Amino acid sequence: MKETRADICVIGAGSGGLSVAAGAAQMGASVVLLEGGKMGGDCLNHGCVPSKALLAAGRHAHAMTTGAPFGITPVTPQVDYAAVKAHVKAVVAGIAPHDSVERFEGLGVKVISEFGRFISKREVQAGDHIIRARRFVIATGSSPFVPPIPGLDNVRYYTNEDIFALQELPAHLIIIGGGPIGMEMAQAHARLGSKVTVLEGATALGKDDPELAEIALERIRSEGVEIVEGAMAARISTEGGVTVQTKDGARYTGSHLLMAAGRTANTGRLDLEKADIAYDRAGIAVAANLKTSNRRVYAIGDVAGGLQFTHMAGYQAGVVIRSALFGLPAKSSNDHIPWVTYTDPEIAQVGLTEAEAKAAHGDRIEVLRFDFAQNDRARAELNTTGLIKVMVLKGRPVGASIVGAQAGELIQLWALVIANKLKIGAVAAMVSPYPTMGEINKRVAGAYYTPRLFQSARVKRMVRFVQKFW
Repeated sequence: MKETRADICVIGAGSGGLSVAAGAAQMGASVVLLEGGKMGGDCLNHGCVPSKALLAAGRHAHAMTTGAPFGITPVTPQVDYAAVKAHVKAVVAGIAPHDSVERFEGLGVKVISEFGRFISKREVQAGDHIIRARRFVIATGSSPFVPPIPGLDNVRYYTNEDIFALQELPAHLIIIGGGPIGMEMAQAHARLGSKVTVLEGATALGKDDPELAEIALERIRSEGVEIVEGAMAARISTEGGVTVQTKDGARYTGSHLLMAAGRTANTGRLDLEKADIAYDRAGIAVAANLKTSNRRVYAIGDVAGGLQFTHMAGYQAGVVIRSALFGLPAKSSNDHIPWVTYTDPEIAQVGLTEAEAKAAHGDRIEVLRFDFAQNDRARAELNTTGLIKVMVLKGRPVGASIVGAQAGELIQLWALVIANKLKIGAVAAMVSPYPTMGEINKRVAGAYYTPRLFQSARVKRMVRFVQKFW
């Protein structure tokens, strides 16, 4: 066995782990990074990056069929699915060097290409290496959750970990799960030419504001995707291809099956018990400072439960660096973390939804609304399907929900506002260039002052009084 000592040992080279390793090494700490799979983790290799590349291909195909309102004759796109997947692969390959072993070794990180497991409260073994560190950071991420549906073991099915390697276009793709992954893949494949059926046991896009989710789902249905809600899969067989029977007895048959029923924390290889680290099915239990029940061990990202987003893991990496390197008090919070579902139209959220805000603050909450159809740029580009809602408490935004074109870009202003506890007036005072989609944010902020200025009897009396003497 080879023994290594370090200030920080990071287990997992996904977004969070890489951020900790790079930051700590560049600040002078000795760092060991363990990764038994691919550098870059799920986001680069199986998640965010390849899915957005596939969605981009679908968007180009869809654009060829929707030009009539602009005076452009629609044509049926000729989709080379293998070439689409080559595009996806090329995008991943273009980003991979940034996450490579070579880059991190160049930063001074000792990279060991093995899975790590605890052998004591202060030691981890990875292959023939034993690492003893002052602090450990678990950043092993999550994997697709595959529910124990009878018959599934006898059927070829895909998850996000291998769907991007598929080279032939599915004739009829059945997707179990109507969350963000399921709906993004449904719309992308439908636009590329597949027939698609989504089976959701509860409500599709059920974690989003229901009013906004329905706007996106209506568009996806209009593009030919069959979305069946309340359809809990009970049995799967190879009859006629791949057949899913739901609990109510309905049967759905397709050519390919994609499981998109959620995620599960990657804790199985870690031997957490040997390090006295508490965990459950949701992941590793952490305090607000991201420390586990073993005070020398932190957990970040998907494996720590909570919001499962790449940017969340990156943010938590900064919290850990402040604590582990400088001994400063640092806590993680979800209040200002935005997220986006990259369907068309996109859905974006930061802070509290309307329902959450009203549940927490009652009638003290004021909900500002603005339709995309009132934005001139949206009208010029025929992107008028959309809505923004901003939840305001005593003049301060506590949440924003957006559905529509570029929602993921528009939400970033509200993430800034909420993170810095700015008041709605800061956005209303902003000057947006015309015509831009960004004016939507300014206009919804201006809606806060409409009843206070233009519908106020007091203001009108004041204006009349001033005009008499001015």
